[in-house]
Amino acid sequence: MSLKSMTGFGCGSASSVGMNVEVELGSVNRKQLDIRVSLPRNLSVLEPRIREVVQGKINRGNLNVSIKISTSGQSSGGDISVDKDISKVYLRELRKVAAELKLPDDLKASTLLRLPDVIKYKSVSDNTDRVWGLLRKALVKALSELVAMRKVEGEVLAVDLKMRFDKLAVNLARLQKIAPTVSKQYGKRLQQRLDDAGLKGEDLTAAVARELIVFVDRADITEELVRLDSHFKQVAGLMRATKPTGRALDFLCQEMFREINTIGSKGNDTRVSKEVISFKAGLETIREQVQNIE
Repeated sequence: MSLKSMTGFGCGSASSVGMNVEVELGSVNRKQLDIRVSLPRNLSVLEPRIREVVQGKINRGNLNVSIKISTSGQSSGGDISVDKDISKVYLRELRKVAAELKLPDDLKASTLLRLPDVIKYKSVSDNTDRVWGLLRKALVKALSELVAMRKVEGEVLAVDLKMRFDKLAVNLARLQKIAPTVSKQYGKRLQQRLDDAGLKGEDLTAAVARELIVFVDRADITEELVRLDSHFKQVAGLMRATKPTGRALDFLCQEMFREINTIGSKGNDTRVSKEVISFKAGLETIREQVQNIE
């Protein structure tokens, strides 16, 4: 079995002289693929490339991509600069507030450097090709971890789903055994009611007789059981497939639910009702599990 879960986490990093890139990925279930990328604003040009790499590995799920880029003192000269204009604005406004509130003027350079946008990393903003080389390596590593985790959880889900489908197959086998007698039992009950009403065969008009035949035929659940059996065979094939099968499994579960509902309404038999209730309860749990299959 090769099912994959849509829940997973992965992280990766890559470094070069003076620069380090860290990528964290987290995914949960979703019908479509929804990618949310968080990276420095001045690197937004790289987002399409990130999405392309992700889409090559992930088909469904709500995926958050978090990217952190840092530089160190080993970076080449000119990679880091201080924005003097914004520093002056910070200094002027902070001193103004301090004077109004009668606070001591104890501002230090270290305080100023911690304020947003005072330090500029030119290597990050000016050399996107260099950033992309490291970012792609970190992203690939993170995706590898994410996919591995989704695969492990998918294997657990596959075992659980197989067990649950096997239980439903038992209900189906019982229904198939009951089916040939359902119409006969229904016909006997109708005949008994006619007899109790004092209506014998010779008293029935042709139109009434035809209606009785239609009622008995409507109680036949053979067609629905054949389709259910076909759905089970398709499920078995999907559980062995190598491509993403979550949507197909979800669709088949919906079709199974529709067929079992029809059987319940047509069967008009306590034995059928018992199996239908059990089948629907098990199928509902399966449908919840399938929502997390890629």
